Amino acid sequence: VKTHLQAQTLAAVAVGHQHNHESISGAFESIYRQHGVAGLWRGATGAVPRVAVGSAAQLATFASAKDWVCERQWFGEGSWAAVLAGGMVSGVAVAVTMTPFDVVSTRLYNQPVDADGTGKLYRGFLDCILQISSKEGLLGLYKGIGAVYLRLGPHTVLSLFFWDELRKM
Repeated sequence: VKTHLQAQTLAAVAVGHQHNHESISGAFESIYRQHGVAGLWRGATGAVPRVAVGSAAQLATFASAKDWVCERQWFGEGSWAAVLAGGMVSGVAVAVTMTPFDVVSTRLYNQPVDADGTGKLYRGFLDCILQISSKEGLLGLYKGIGAVYLRLGPHTVLSLFFWDELRKM
């Protein structure tokens, strides 16, 4: 529903498929009526691995980066600066690992579908990756990485900073 509504715009500036919902409740109702409960979950095959890969990258790189800056004595062990540095490195890793999944999920969520709910552009997660890679190159999977980092970078830094502080308590 979120992706349908975010992609929606005036016909004069529209790019890609438009779903033309009038409200959030209208979008839920329309998707449910046309495609059932499964229609509300279309694209989840890209979202679930996104979260798994992003979380793994976030936690692994945070601990490693924080230890690395402390070993080099750039910041003292347990200092807030070491935690922030680790969070910044982790934010980059999260953006790099999650962006391809964001691109695939968005394409799967927003593609037009036929009467039985089957996507008209992609058969599924793997087909979407293969089509993007072959038609747009591997960098096609990284469309919007700047915006992804601007959203995930500060979130990652702050989340890990507060997590580290709470862990010390």
